[in-house]
Amino acid sequence: MDARTEAKAPGDRQPVIQVKNLEKHYNDGAIHALDGVSLEIDKGEVVVIIGPSGSGKSTLLRSLNLLETPTAGQILVDGVDITNKHVDINLHRQKMGMVFQHFNLFPHMTVLRNMTLAPMKLRKKSKEEAEAMAMELLAKVGLESRAGDYPSQLSGGQKQRVAIVRALCMEPEVMLFDEPTSALDPEMVGEVLDVMKDLARAGMTMVCVTHEMGFAREVGTRVVFMDGGRILEEGTPADIFTNPQSDRLKAFLAKVL
Repeated sequence: MDARTEAKAPGDRQPVIQVKNLEKHYNDGAIHALDGVSLEIDKGEVVVIIGPSGSGKSTLLRSLNLLETPTAGQILVDGVDITNKHVDINLHRQKMGMVFQHFNLFPHMTVLRNMTLAPMKLRKKSKEEAEAMAMELLAKVGLESRAGDYPSQLSGGQKQRVAIVRALCMEPEVMLFDEPTSALDPEMVGEVLDVMKDLARAGMTMVCVTHEMGFAREVGTRVVFMDGGRILEEGTPADIFTNPQSDRLKAFLAKVL
């Protein structure tokens, strides 16, 4: 068994992120995008969040680094409550790499410049250090020959692979993925999922919102099912996919599997 997936005794657990009674309201409280969500994510876990559109999946993920500001509740990262207004959120964001649906690469910069900008500015790495790490990561995803290219010269799958390794250049503790394959042509999905699988095998702590149920089954150590801004069910992939408990999860899986 992979050391990452072995059951841990309560005293051995290492929560990296703790979400406590998280609320996110819109329209003066008329819409509860998050409705009392609590979740703990341990070091080395791959937590996959699934659910229908509008269930609160992306709102929860984006709240983890305060791209969405919660209405109420707490988010602790390494024991520090990042919802406290006195906390330097930019410092804590450096611990969490974020990969979006639409790549968010700077179009006027080469691949290499996209990857080295933040490590040089925020982590004060030298140009040589940053470029060496960038090239090493590009080699791992088979794109070292594209370092001098601009994003417009890349396919969607290549852009997303660059977006992932750009986040890794900041040496994060956790990687957050917000539906990273949903904007890709079907034949490009596999190359991005392969990079994510390699990360999981290397022990990276990951939280991923995705519609890719095969990825959730194969790579997830825990699957979280959301609907109506709440976590309705969570468990191992076997629990969720072969032994769902709630009628709502059964109905969802009947449509997507």
